[in-house]
Amino acid sequence: MSVLFISDLHLQAKRPDLTAAFAQFLIEQAPQAESLYILGDLFDAWLGDDAMDDLQQTVASQIRQLINSGTAVYFMHGNRDFLIGEDFAAQTGVQLLKDPCVITLGDQPVLLSHGDQLCTADKDYMAFRHYIRNPATIQKLLSLSVAERIAMAENIRNQSQAANQAKTDEIMDVTPAEVEKLMTEHDVKCFIHGHTHRPAIHTLTINQQPAQRIVLGDWDKKGWMLHWDESAGFSLTEFPL
Repeated sequence: MSVLFISDLHLQAKRPDLTAAFAQFLIEQAPQAESLYILGDLFDAWLGDDAMDDLQQTVASQIRQLINSGTAVYFMHGNRDFLIGEDFAAQTGVQLLKDPCVITLGDQPVLLSHGDQLCTADKDYMAFRHYIRNPATIQKLLSLSVAERIAMAENIRNQSQAANQAKTDEIMDVTPAEVEKLMTEHDVKCFIHGHTHRPAIHTLTINQQPAQRIVLGDWDKKGWMLHWDESAGFSLTEFPL
């Protein structure tokens, strides 16, 4: 049994190299795995299943081809593509996951999350996240025209980029106490997430037991994937785009 995990590809028209790299990944690496987990921010922006552009349609078709070949694909929302819905799932065949959720690898429970909910030191972002993820807000967003959604997304992106320049690395990283709390609540010794763009395997102690937190890398100057199989365990690797 072989399982792959990726996150934070931020696919967008301005970065055709990322789209090409993902297409190659779906042809070369992903078919070798029984399952592929995409833990959020596959796309740099998602304005609704009814607003898919040509790039997103192409990616959806490529994912469908992978699933048809026998690899199961699971998707968890990120902060950039939380509006992905049931229509996208039906079109591609992906299985949508709640954030957080627990899966089993071998005989080990493993906690999965995109990771942004753990950045509690970033008070402004947490307040925005609470607002934007509210079902009433989502309903209001999806009632807007596509043009209005595009303009709003661009405005939010510009404000976010400006705000992030004034934030320290510590504020934008996960809060260790929140990690411990979430792992304790779910009674796990392994936690996989993305969002922070700081790929690493961290050694922890949870309930006086050895544990690990694995952070997936973002696709920018290089790509990242986490591989798991029963014999070798976890391997976090980078590769050229």
